[in-house]
Amino acid sequence: MKRLATAVAVIALCLSPMAHVPLAGQQQLLDYDTIHHPVVDDEAMVVSQNQLASRIGAQIMAEGGNAVDAAVATGFALAVTLPRAGNLGGGGFMLVYLASENRTVAIDYRSAAPAAAEAKLFLDRKGRRKDNADYGHMAAAVPGTVAGLKLAHERWGSLPWERVVRPAVEIARDGIVVTRDLSEALRWGRKRLESSDAAMATFFKPDGSPYVFGEKLRQPELAWTLERIATAGADDFYRGEIAKRIVADMEAQGGLIAASDLAAYEAKLREPIATDYRGLQVVTMPPASSGGVALLEMLNMLERFNLREMGHNSASTVHILSETMKLAYADRRKSMGDPDFVQNPVSTLISKAYAQERARLISRERSTPPEMISPFDPFAGESPDTTHFSVVDKQGNVVSNTYTLGSSFGSGALVEGAGFLLDNQIKNFSLRVNVPGATFSNSEMNKIEPGKRMLSSMTPTIVFREGKPYMVVGSPGGSTIINTVLQIILNVVDHDMNIAEATFAPRMHQNWKPSELELEPGFNIDSLRVLESLGHEIEVRDTIGSAQTIMLENGKILGAADPRRPGAAAVGVSNLRAFAE
Repeated sequence: MKRLATAVAVIALCLSPMAHVPLAGQQQLLDYDTIHHPVVDDEAMVVSQNQLASRIGAQIMAEGGNAVDAAVATGFALAVTLPRAGNLGGGGFMLVYLASENRTVAIDYRSAAPAAAEAKLFLDRKGRRKDNADYGHMAAAVPGTVAGLKLAHERWGSLPWERVVRPAVEIARDGIVVTRDLSEALRWGRKRLESSDAAMATFFKPDGSPYVFGEKLRQPELAWTLERIATAGADDFYRGEIAKRIVADMEAQGGLIAASDLAAYEAKLREPIATDYRGLQVVTMPPASSGGVALLEMLNMLERFNLREMGHNSASTVHILSETMKLAYADRRKSMGDPDFVQNPVSTLISKAYAQERARLISRERSTPPEMISPFDPFAGESPDTTHFSVVDKQGNVVSNTYTLGSSFGSGALVEGAGFLLDNQIKNFSLRVNVPGATFSNSEMNKIEPGKRMLSSMTPTIVFREGKPYMVVGSPGGSTIINTVLQIILNVVDHDMNIAEATFAPRMHQNWKPSELELEPGFNIDSLRVLESLGHEIEVRDTIGSAQTIMLENGKILGAADPRRPGAAAVGVSNLRAFAE
């Protein structure tokens, strides 16, 4: 990130292209008066951060699978093609809309703390957090991804389990062509990976040199694991041969995950949470996601303001959004944790009455200092290296899924003989609860306990119009996820953008603490000066989030893959067929 004073020239060259006259009622699918256009399909679509994974999911639907089948196939494929974020060794959240039942379900497959995990293991004698909460086997929590994908498929999939896992087996065994994105990721990810001999043997050549664009990367150990999952079932990951390899690796490397931790892990069904925003219903993930609660709280507060009249990314709009974000982020940091361990005040936080009360604290004339909002400090910062994918099928079923390894390439530790990376989600617990002088990670609600799921910002979301799915939204980005999802919804609802415009538009982020207002290039210079005069301390950040979005409009499926991270793609089934002929 760059301070405003050193970034004015950059912003001046990147004035927002989004200041055109908005589309009237979104009636035209392709409007040649606009700059950005979605991918349009008649049948079904997958939008993910990797083109091959999107194609695999779309092909599953082309062969008769539904959105859940496609989501499972995409999730496993990303573990091969996007190793920095796609995963078997992490966890996440999934929303599924079931068209035949007209209901939405939420699956919580967030990683969980091993029974042996204690905060003192990750703190030095002065109460400072050690690197073992971030790097190596001790940083790994019990993975939930395989259990989560299995639960979704078991309940609502239509094709055989082996069929939807098989494409990932094949690309791991036969190899993937290294993209420029993957080559670059391995280059800068080397520092995290080089402490693991198994990771280096997997992602680098025998002489230690990196794979480069156009070369084949084969992952035979990962192929073995995926083959076991496909044929022996997901239970093998938690109680079978894969579990044995995980435990052996943990024992050899000093990790905390035991056989009993794996055997005890379960993905869980949760009740989604929702609010109405300007006539639409926004449905999202409950805790242990803090993102869903914060998103709904912000939407409820923002209903009091005429954002359309104020203008997209104007100084007044950015100021109101920033102040709203501060309030919601303060609430999420002090008020939430794993619902199986703590009682979350969700109904209060997402109520219209509470939003009205909080919105009264927003001044139009001045930025509110963070210390005047709440005395609590935030938990440890989350990494931006997560990934999201959105799926819609021809029956109208929808999946919105976000999952993560934590940091890019997770803990950097790869399970010997199994070929997959482990997360570093231990760092997202409040490890310094009751430590004298602690200035962060100080939330009692999110303290580490055996079997507990750490708080998360992941915010998979589905927006409904007149009872039918209208938008599917989600993003990686750590704490920026919530604000990314928020702005895409606002861009469509309040500023009449198509889904591509809404996804590509310059973004902002306010985290409460630290208090800087972060902006991507593309904001008007005069607006930034107004914001500074209101008391905002501005930092320019290269990118915020990387959303993979879908809109359903006029009987068509419109997808947008965020260009902020290379390699993302929206792949429609009818388009896939057309280009295959």
